[in-house]
Amino acid sequence: MFVRSSPFECDRIALTIAFSLIGLGLNAYFLSLTAPYDFYYIFTALDTATAALTIVTIPIMLIVDFTRRGAFTSMIVFELSWLFILAILWVATAGETVAASNYYYPRGCVDSDPTFNTYCIEMQVMEAFAFLNFFIFLGYTCVLLVFSIIGSSHGNSVWTRSVKEATFFAQKSWPVQQQVPLDQYSGTPPTGYTAVSQPQQLGTYGTQSGTPAHMQPQQFQPVYSGQPQGIPV
Repeated sequence: MFVRSSPFECDRIALTIAFSLIGLGLNAYFLSLTAPYDFYYIFTALDTATAALTIVTIPIMLIVDFTRRGAFTSMIVFELSWLFILAILWVATAGETVAASNYYYPRGCVDSDPTFNTYCIEMQVMEAFAFLNFFIFLGYTCVLLVFSIIGSSHGNSVWTRSVKEATFFAQKSWPVQQQVPLDQYSGTPPTGYTAVSQPQQLGTYGTQSGTPAHMQPQQFQPVYSGQPQGIPV
C-alpha cells in the first residue's frame, strides 16, 4: 500500500525541501545584488516565494498528519490540490528563469567576465532545481490521483482520508444480511380466540340466494369468550 511512512516517499520529501533550500539561497544572493539598486528580477521573487511556501507547508502537513487524525490538511483531496499548486508554481519559476537566462545570456555562459559567467551558471542551477521540484511534485500527484481513483472504483472512501489510512486496492466488503425463511416463523397466535363454524342444515335452502345451504361457502366468525368454544350439536 502507498503509505507516507515509506522510505522512498520520505526521500522525495527530503529532496524537495533540499532543492528548495538551494534555490532559496541562490535567489537570496541575487536579491542582495539588486537590492542596492532598488529593483529585483521577476524570477528571483517568484523562486523565493515558491521555495518559501514549499519549505513551510510540506513539513507542517507531515507533522500534522503524524500527530493528529482527521485533519483537513491530511485529506487526499487537499493534498492533491496543494501539491498540484506547488507543481504549477515550480514550473512557472523554471520557465521564468529560463526566459531571463536566454535574455541576459543568449549565447550561454561564455562571457569574458568571470563574474557574469558565475551569474549565468547560478541561473542555470536555479533552473535545474526548479524543474526537479516540478517533476517530483507532478509525479507524486499523478500517482496519488491514479491510486485514489482505483480505490474509489473499488468502493473505498479515500478522498477524505489520509494517505496512510486509505485503502486503494482492497475490495470493500459489504455486510451480509441473514434472511430467515418464512417456514421458520415462530410466532404464536393470540390466546383466547377460537374459530367457530356455523352449523349446517342439510336440505334447507337460503331465503335469498335460492341455493342449498350446504352448498354455500362456510363462514367463520371469531368469538371471544375467554374459554374455548365448542360446536353445538
